[in-house]
Amino acid sequence: MQYFVVMIDYGRRGREAVVDPEMTRRDVVARVASGEYANISFIHEIIDRSVEDVTTDILAEAALPEIEDDGPDLQAVRFDHIHDLRKHERA
Repeated sequence: MQYFVVMIDYGRRGREAVVDPEMTRRDVVARVASGEYANISFIHEIIDRSVEDVTTDILAEAALPEIEDDGPDLQAVRFDHIHDLRKHERA
């Protein structure tokens, strides 16, 4: 049997362990990436009788890739162009 234990820390309100035998690794990663699981204390993977801390692995998998902003803001350029056209029409 394999399942994951996600420990969520609510601060003063305490902690909650989310355990769902139906949840796969992909499900855990998706929930972390979506923000459904936040303030995670740890994530353990239980396989038969062994426990492995997979917190850093899951958090790394759930991290969104950074998108570089190397081009101009095309929408802003379009609005500036429209503004310039209207300004010249008035003159």
